[in-house]
Amino acid sequence: MNQPPLVIGSRGSKLALYQSNWVKSELEKQHPGLQVEIRIIKTSGDLFTEAPLSKIGGKGLFTKEIEEALIRTDIDLAVHSLKDLPTVLPEGLCLGAVSRREDVRDALISNRYQTLEALPAKARVGTSSLRRQSQLLHLRGDLQIENLRGNLDTRLRKLDQGEYDAILLACAGLVRLGLGGRITERVPVERICPAVGQGALGLECRSDDTLTRKRLESLNHLETRQAVDAERSFLRRLGGGCQVPIAAHAAVQNSCLRMSGVVASTDGRRLFRDEAESPTSDPEELGVVLAEKLLSAGADEVIAGLS
Repeated sequence: MNQPPLVIGSRGSKLALYQSNWVKSELEKQHPGLQVEIRIIKTSGDLFTEAPLSKIGGKGLFTKEIEEALIRTDIDLAVHSLKDLPTVLPEGLCLGAVSRREDVRDALISNRYQTLEALPAKARVGTSSLRRQSQLLHLRGDLQIENLRGNLDTRLRKLDQGEYDAILLACAGLVRLGLGGRITERVPVERICPAVGQGALGLECRSDDTLTRKRLESLNHLETRQAVDAERSFLRRLGGGCQVPIAAHAAVQNSCLRMSGVVASTDGRRLFRDEAESPTSDPEELGVVLAEKLLSAGADEVIAGLS
């Protein structure tokens, strides 16, 4: 008997479609006879392409309309860049799987300068991320941070046209689209801590859709899932809105989960960073423990002042 096709909801950007097509291919490979379709859904983040993300409401900006389609059962599965997915999901939805993580680091891209250190004073650096802005200014308070929106091609074109001396993007998206050669420097996570969930794909489905949840099991990468569960728990406990630069990076090493986290002011003058580790058995507790450490160190004042 023919199975009904499984429908994936996806944003229409080149990167989003690459990611959704990868999931489609993997599902069809793992489940012979299963047909998978991709349906493009426009999100608020796709419609408002010029204003800084923090000004138009960061939470759910790239996911809300797709989640609504999932709840209506118009689609069966949503493929997100996990860093875009809020830590609290709508009732009835769940994170069915998390893909193996791509390079988690941020990428410096410049046509003139090879490293972050080599940028001259007053260099114009493009980014739409308060997280990147705050950490950049903490490292290099002499830089001029300017808003940069648009898809990957648009951002790279603006750099090539001379609007910026350098831009910062996620390594993962560049690598997935075959643009890794544009990366000038892969900035170590010890210098600029990544976004929560950066480099991983979050596959969201309905909690009661047992068939889709079962199909997604083969795409769930356990070590990545443990790491991002800790990171998302950290962000959830801090509770900062889109106005607060928050970053976290967890990784499994020698059967142990190690995590670093950052909370900063937007101007980079106040930055709280700490680390914690635990067994891999309770990643969410690790996230809470690290968040509490930063809050007790004074990060609560930064969050209260910016939220």
